[in-house]
Amino acid sequence: MNKAPVRIGVLGAGGRMGAAIIAELGSGSWPGLALAGAIERAGHPDIGSRLGEAFGPAMTLGSNPQPLAHASQVLIDFTTPAALEATLDACCDGRAALVVGTTGLEPHHHALIDRAAANIAVLQAANTSLGVALLSRLVEQAARALGPDWDIEISELHHRQKSDAPSGTALALGASAARGRGIDLGQRSERGRDGVSARRQPGNIGFSSLRGGTAAGDHMVLLAGDGERIELWHRAENRVIFARGALRAAAWLAGKPAGRYAIDDVLDLPDR
Repeated sequence: MNKAPVRIGVLGAGGRMGAAIIAELGSGSWPGLALAGAIERAGHPDIGSRLGEAFGPAMTLGSNPQPLAHASQVLIDFTTPAALEATLDACCDGRAALVVGTTGLEPHHHALIDRAAANIAVLQAANTSLGVALLSRLVEQAARALGPDWDIEISELHHRQKSDAPSGTALALGASAARGRGIDLGQRSERGRDGVSARRQPGNIGFSSLRGGTAAGDHMVLLAGDGERIELWHRAENRVIFARGALRAAAWLAGKPAGRYAIDDVLDLPDR
């Protein structure tokens, strides 16, 4: 007997990531998943338009998260931090799991996720690329092994329209490095150096952000010692990798008990 596909709802369907996820679902490459619906913010010019030939004429873009949460087993959210609370409320009401790919989250957003995770399964990832998840572990291991005598600098490049900097992925990589060293990233990070007094402080983790063109996302972690350097890179060639990672995360999350999960769990990486 064939197992019914997991019903997926997409939030932020009019954006770059939402469109990429819907395109992947319509490609035929995910027989274990089915699109339950998709929404955008009220007033978006595409509200009411069809989602694609693969989904039939009745599948159109909506704006209300409540019915979508009731129709879906898992929602995938690539919207804005301001929309997160309403999304979590809808998921709790509809008993739908949630993959949060939105970046630029602040501490109070994480507190909202923690609260919701008492009732539903929530997987939050600053980057849904499986390669970045592995890179994060490598950065933590390298920082732990090499110690504070090695300087750590994190550089990222994104398209000209990206609004938050450093990127959520860069900050997540910084958090991994800080975890490896046993330090508080908030107290030991350096950003936006300028002027004549920009010498780095020993043991700190530096960040630099580049914006331009249509770059999907490049991240480099430099570990520099005396006379030698290690460079760990991840280059995203297109957004399809993030869409595929988000769908794999959604498939994995379906049916999981309430709790907070990470992309590491999807890869079954060992506990830290």
